[in-house]
Amino acid sequence: MKTVFVTASGTEVGKTYVMCALVEELDRTPLRVRVLKPVVTGFDPDGIEESDTGRLLRAQGLRPTAARIDAVSPWRFVAALSPDMAAERERRRVPFEELLSFCRDSEGFDLTLIEGIGGVMVPLDERHTVSDWIAALGAPVLLVTGSYLGTLSHTLTAAEAIKARGAKLLAVIASESLEQPVALEETRRVLERFLAPTPVVAVPRQRGVAPALAEFLPLIAPYLDTEGPRHP
Repeated sequence: MKTVFVTASGTEVGKTYVMCALVEELDRTPLRVRVLKPVVTGFDPDGIEESDTGRLLRAQGLRPTAARIDAVSPWRFVAALSPDMAAERERRRVPFEELLSFCRDSEGFDLTLIEGIGGVMVPLDERHTVSDWIAALGAPVLLVTGSYLGTLSHTLTAAEAIKARGAKLLAVIASESLEQPVALEETRRVLERFLAPTPVVAVPRQRGVAPALAEFLPLIAPYLDTEGPRHP
């Protein structure tokens, strides 16, 4: 079983958007894929269809149900805050060791695709951040970022944080922001210049993502067993 962790330079940069597109592309392969977003904040129990978890389930062709939401996102909190803050308001916490065990329990799958929460340095509890989660799993990383003003510094800082923990940065995916100071391709070229040899893929949010992800999938081919059985 192989694992790829999808994180971001910050919140609201298109991480779930990219995840859904990636899941749809992987659905065309023979892989049996487990899709997880274990920790969710800002979760409305009355709006599971439109939640990030609901979107990930629909990307797999599955109707969001309570049982399926539990299987993908067991730690859900109402407040739209960092997990440590959101959990504190409910007198709960994200149990770090249980979180790791949950992510590792993927027998029968060829690939586990994990979506983190917020940016790479977001606190999960009083001691651990998303970067600790990544390091403990030893998983290679896809970093999703935007094309908004400020993204260059945020992206390069996030990339340095990932590398500092010894994680393999597979690629950076620049997801087009709704507002951006320059063309998406210009942002991609600048990031590529500083991040080489790490590939940087531009994903146009408004014009479809299939061509960009078709280009991207070979980047994670070493982590995929394409001879595995297709998931039902």
